[in-house]
This record gives sequence, structure tokens and C-alpha cells, in this order.
Amino acid sequence: MSPRRLIFAPTYNENRNVERLCAELVALPLAADILFVDDGSPDGTGATLDALARRHPRVTVIHRKGKLGIGSAHSEGIAYAYDRGYDQLVTMDADFSHSPADIPRLIAAHAPGVDVVVGSRYLESDSLPGWSPHRLFLTQFGHFLTRTFLRMPYDASGALRLYDLRRIPRELFDLVTARAYAFFFESLFILCRNGVCIREIPIVLPARVYGNSKLTLREGIRSGRFLLKLFTDDTRHRDRFVRARRVDTLRPALSETQGWDAYWSEKRTTLGVVYDLVARAYRRVIRRNLRRYAGRSFAAGARLLHAGCGSGQVDQGLHARYRITAVDISERALTLYARNNRLANRIEQASIFDLPFEAATFDGAYNLGVLEHFRRDEIRHILGELHRVLRPGGKLVVFWPHRRGSSVLFLRALRHLLRGVLGREQKFHPDEVSLLGSREEAAEFLDAAGFVLREYYFGIRDLFVQCVIVGEKRERRLAPSLPRLSTQTTIA
Repeated sequence: MSPRRLIFAPTYNENRNVERLCAELVALPLAADILFVDDGSPDGTGATLDALARRHPRVTVIHRKGKLGIGSAHSEGIAYAYDRGYDQLVTMDADFSHSPADIPRLIAAHAPGVDVVVGSRYLESDSLPGWSPHRLFLTQFGHFLTRTFLRMPYDASGALRLYDLRRIPRELFDLVTARAYAFFFESLFILCRNGVCIREIPIVLPARVYGNSKLTLREGIRSGRFLLKLFTDDTRHRDRFVRARRVDTLRPALSETQGWDAYWSEKRTTLGVVYDLVARAYRRVIRRNLRRYAGRSFAAGARLLHAGCGSGQVDQGLHARYRITAVDISERALTLYARNNRLANRIEQASIFDLPFEAATFDGAYNLGVLEHFRRDEIRHILGELHRVLRPGGKLVVFWPHRRGSSVLFLRALRHLLRGVLGREQKFHPDEVSLLGSREEAAEFLDAAGFVLREYYFGIRDLFVQCVIVGEKRERRLAPSLPRLSTQTTIA
């Protein structure tokens, strides 16, 4: 099904442009609605737009009382798109500095995993023909400032953009405060700070067709001051521009049947506290190993999926390097994950048997101490889902307890001791029914799911806690039968 798409342009004194602009937008081979927001233009732009709306059913006009700022107009257009359930929003200027012919190029660049596509004036030379010297200086100087102070390599002051509203939480735009031209770099800065994936395409921007530029020297100075304030606020209060994390509630809540909500409850018996202390020591080892293998398997800035994320204690520190989406069946685990990882790109309740993502969404995925809780047919299904959401050549890192691992031996001894002392079986966490036995078993499981085994480690460096498996996605072929697994229990 094609996405519902809206094209938006704010107007102020654009009466000589809007009729031609509307005609070119309507003529595009796209299924798209068109929205104009006019700030009470004294040159009659609003009346012309009303006539165009009567002529074209796909055109809508919003009239505002007076010149309220181009940034506030974009905020209104974005809110309109969210309120009416559009999937994609394309924004542009109305003065033909943005060509309607570039819109299909924006849409074509919107690949899986990309959240925003930006038309950039800085990817190719001679992209600003006919610009006046003062406007050219303001634009180039503004680009220098956003690169230097906000650490954004993108064209951050341009309006030609495509937003995938299905993937961008609306709350991010609620963090934007600028009402004038600073809206463009503030909004892109906030999207960047929250891990949104941005792609650029080169565009050419000629000088205005009619009228004078609305970007005055005074407005440029005001925007520069605002940019420096953003830099200062980000330095002093980094959380100011990061939305509070919560479980995604767009879909009905999922129920889990293995007891993970109880496991992640903070209410602990004395024995549970002892177990937590031991598990915490193991997590330090796992965290160190995760950083090692993530650094070897994933490029900086990669979009990663942590499937079965738990409380996310081992993820701390990774979000500055990667854009991580964390999913788990346990809502309680996700609450803890949000508390432990404020910079996570996305946190969502989901079943690893039915991941709510399109094919080839992620550059990589990892899974820590999860597969041992499932039967071999269930493991096959899980690995198949991970294969589906990874791009071709994407890496999968799995931590899987070995049946002779130190964690297995420790828990076996502890349970034997407690059984003798208490006279009953003590259960610390949901059953772990499947343990790994060898490199060959790992290779067979990965091969059956469409992965090639690239690395396998089980040794002294991590105190024999878990096997570390790295697979690479290949094209799926007929899967062989899966190997038999041991049926013992280990520590999480």
C-alpha cells in the first residue's frame, strides 16, 4: 500500500508564485495532498490559494492572522500532518528556490531505515546560482556554524525535507521552540540528538523568481544567537533535547507467559538479592564482551536492534555510538531499560516472534541470553525474524550460554545447595531449556536461518560465561534440519 503523503509550503506575499507552484505540484506523478499555510499575505496570496483549492480537491489552505514566522508555519504544517494520519510529509519553500521536480528524488531516497531526507545545497559545487552576495554569505556562514557548534554535517537551514512520520515520534517536534528561521536547524538538531536517521540528496537552488529574500541580515543575526544558545544549552543540559523514553503504546499491549515481568520486578527476596549480586558481576563481563564484538561488527552510527533487551544494563554507553532500537515482551523490562538508557533511539514492546519492522530496516542486531529460553522450533522462528529485518550483509551478534559454561555450573551448584538446605527447588528466572554445545551447532542454527557464521568464541577471556556468535546475513535458501539442544538451565 502506498504511504499517505502530504506536500506542505508556507506562504507570505507569494501571489506571483503560488499558481504556477500549485500547477506543478498537482502535475507530479504522485499520490499526494497539498497544504498551504498563508500568514495573511497583503498581496492577495490567500485569495489566490482559495481559488486553487476550489479548483483542485487535493489542495487545502490554512489562513493565519498576520506574519507569525516561517518556523511556526512549519510547526503548524507538521501538526496538521500528524493529526490527519499522513505517513510522509514533504516540506518546501513557495518561491521556486525549491523545484517541485526534486520531490520525487526525495521520495526515491527514502530507503528502509531512513527517517528524514534533506535536500542539500552543499553536496555539489555551483548549487546556488544567482544568489546575492549577502544572502550567499549568510547561508554559507550559517552552514559553518551548524557544522562547528551543533556537529551536524547536514544542510540544516534548508526547508526541502521529507519526514517519515511513522518513524519519528511526534514528541520530538514538541521540543522545538524556534518560530522563525532557526526552526530549521533546531528541529534537525533535535532529530539528530534523538538518533533519527538522516540522508541527504544534492539539489540546486537558484535565486528567487519574484520578490525579495525574507532572510534579512537582522534575522540572520537573531538565528546565529539562537544557534549559540542551543550549543550552550546542549553543553550544560544534554537531556534538554532528548525526549523522555517510554514504551511505545501505538499497538495493543502484549502479554508474556514466561514470567519476565515478575523477574524484572524490583521486589526481591533475600535469595533474589544474592542472585542479583552474582548476575551483576556476570553482566560486567557481558558488557565488556558486547562492546568488543559490537565494535568489530557494527560501524559507528549503525542502526541496531536489541531483540529481547531486558533492563538494558549492558547497553549503557552504546547509544552514543549506535542508533539502538530496543524491544522486549516485558513492559516492566522496558521501563527499566528506559531508565538505564535515556539516549535510546526507540523503545518498544514487541514479540521477537513478530517484530514490528519492515524488511531490511536494521544494519545489525544483537541478542543477549535469550535463545536459551526457547525450543529449537521457536529459535528457528526468532532467527528467521532477525534475518528478515536485517539489511543484506547485516551482522547478528548472539550471546548464548554453553552447556559447560561457568554460569551453568554455578547455577547448578547453587540450586543443588539450596535444594539440600531448603528442601525445595529454587527458581530465580524463567526456564532456560536450550543450551549450546559447540561451534558446529551454532553454525548449523545460523545456516538454517540464512546466516553465515563469521565468529565464534567460548573461552577464558570472558570466564567461559557464554558463547559469542557473530553471523552475517546472506540470501535465504532451503534450510536444513536444526540440531538437537541440551536441556539444562543457566544464569541470565
